[in-house]
Amino acid sequence: MRKAMIASALLIAGIAGLTGCGNEKKSASVPALDPTNMDLSVKPGTDFYQFANGGWMKNNPLQAQYSRYGIFDRLGDTSLDQIRTIVNEAASMDQTQGGIPQKITTLYQLGMDSVTLNAQGAEPIREELARIAAIKNDKELAAMIATLHREGIFPYFVTFVDADEKNSTMNIPALYQSGLGMGDRDYYLSEESKEIKDAYKEYIRTLFTLVGYSAEQADEAVKAVLKIEDKIADASYSREVLRDSHKNYNKMTGTEWVNSNGLLDWNIYFDTFGVPVAENIVVKQTGFFNDLAKAMKDVTLDEQKLYLEYNLISAAAPYLSDDFVNANFDFFGRAMSGREELQPRWKRALNTTDGALSEALGQLYVEKYFPASSKEKMLEMVGNLQTALSERIEALPWMSDETKARAQEKLAAFRVKIGYPDTWRDYSALDIKDDSYWANVRRSNIFEMDYMLSQVGKPVDKDKWLMSPQTVNAYYNPTTNEICFPAAILQPPFFNPDADDAVNYGAIGVVIGHEMTHGFDDQGRNYDKDGNLNDWWTAEDAARFKERTDILVEQFNAVEVAPGVYANGSYTLGENIADQGGLLVSRMAYENSLEGKERPEPIDGYTDAQRFYISYATVWAQNIRPEEILRLTKIDPHSLGKNRVNVTLRNIDDFYTAFDITEGDAMYLAPEKRVNVW
Repeated sequence: MRKAMIASALLIAGIAGLTGCGNEKKSASVPALDPTNMDLSVKPGTDFYQFANGGWMKNNPLQAQYSRYGIFDRLGDTSLDQIRTIVNEAASMDQTQGGIPQKITTLYQLGMDSVTLNAQGAEPIREELARIAAIKNDKELAAMIATLHREGIFPYFVTFVDADEKNSTMNIPALYQSGLGMGDRDYYLSEESKEIKDAYKEYIRTLFTLVGYSAEQADEAVKAVLKIEDKIADASYSREVLRDSHKNYNKMTGTEWVNSNGLLDWNIYFDTFGVPVAENIVVKQTGFFNDLAKAMKDVTLDEQKLYLEYNLISAAAPYLSDDFVNANFDFFGRAMSGREELQPRWKRALNTTDGALSEALGQLYVEKYFPASSKEKMLEMVGNLQTALSERIEALPWMSDETKARAQEKLAAFRVKIGYPDTWRDYSALDIKDDSYWANVRRSNIFEMDYMLSQVGKPVDKDKWLMSPQTVNAYYNPTTNEICFPAAILQPPFFNPDADDAVNYGAIGVVIGHEMTHGFDDQGRNYDKDGNLNDWWTAEDAARFKERTDILVEQFNAVEVAPGVYANGSYTLGENIADQGGLLVSRMAYENSLEGKERPEPIDGYTDAQRFYISYATVWAQNIRPEEILRLTKIDPHSLGKNRVNVTLRNIDDFYTAFDITEGDAMYLAPEKRVNVW
């Protein structure tokens, strides 16, 4: 759970008066811990993940539409069902053009109308394909790249607007490497990915055939796309290097960049995209852009046009006729992730509607489903976790007083967001019309891009949310030094009003501690209390930090996730630090909460300490396909669920005490090999 670059996509009389939580909502009671979720045939010291979750995994086999199904997915389905109710209710409201109900209803119904979608075929993208095909020179090419970027399609690279990492109160445009259809450079560089790459070639071939290319023309398009994407992959920074915040910050004026890089006509690009060339920009990976500029010298204009056409067709495919949708699923769903079946149309249409109108739906979601008491209890828990982390920092044996003081300042400056934003987005400028599904998705993307571009050179809006209330997730944002917990994650098993405190601290408490610890992980520690990229550590403390994190890297590198395939401890380091920190901080916060009270009696035969750790393991219960294991190991900075439990817990002394784990147990790790960072 971490901030990523988010690019996706109000009010009328009927909903303008909503204030968020006017009435208390009551949900059905949920058991704090369900014994049927456990596998008591396995001892905690043998495989704690299986012990805590074996029953759940047995009772929740993977359905054909999923590549992975876990607690997050189950709650995501719950949220989607709730959004479905809201969307159905919107259909019975006033459908005046331009109102939120009309926008919700029109977009959702367009996604559900398979008859019209199949009759339209590739027609919704014909005009833009023709414009790409008509490109005659490099200036028109640069303008088209900028046009596609404004539509949320990202050949070659991404341009976005975010806080300047060395002047975090102000927004600045930034350029970031992109342009790989398979998402990660290893799919292009590794021989082990040959089978996936062959499937990718077939996907490209199919798309060009569907828009009317002959077999020979489609084959030429495949060659052109792979020629360019192979060059992009060769130039791309590795996932590990992308974690280096300092290396990925290179500030200059747009004019300086125009004069130093020849990838395209940057003056035309910036003008078309909407970024004044005189503005300062950040080039996240200068080496990528410079290497790619050199590599592209033997690529023809016609080849680049085919590459742009492919980017357009592939982006639009999920919103066109069934043959496009199925081709897209066959590669991204079946070949890459192992899914056996496409999600039902209603889910896909809801996800699109939610993406385009996220806060409009979020406002309705909060009014209908989010109890005010949850926000109050969360604020109390956050305060308790903040106190515990402060105590842990103060007691660190490896950190100097100087660095501790700076760390305490940063912790005290955390901004906390819970449930929903105080001010809702205005969607009046987003036009949803009854023309085509793709046309509305395209307009939604442009609406989002215009919103983002309007922030260039302006102060950062620290009240803006990067996730909608109905999102089952949480994040830490280093440039605003904030932690955020959307409403949808504040439900069982993460947050359960009917559960004992040990269970809630083991679940949502660890989530809170996890996000707080991100402020001090291998990336977050580079940002100061104001969100600026600023080295506030002594050299000695930085070295001691690295000594500890290197051990954590080695522990995860040793985990074999599939035959001959190992976890990437360097790439997942930030999340692994946060998992461990979340556990240690929340465990201390729970113990602090007992001060002056009698320790609770065991429940269902488990002590409060045991219930804390079982609760933590429960939130990572999941079933996952072999293909998805391989895919996530390449692209996901989070460790697989089982490793987030077993590998992390082996470092925590208190866990050993709670379950009487001793030498000879599979979960046992010798004390001298254990490491705690925070």
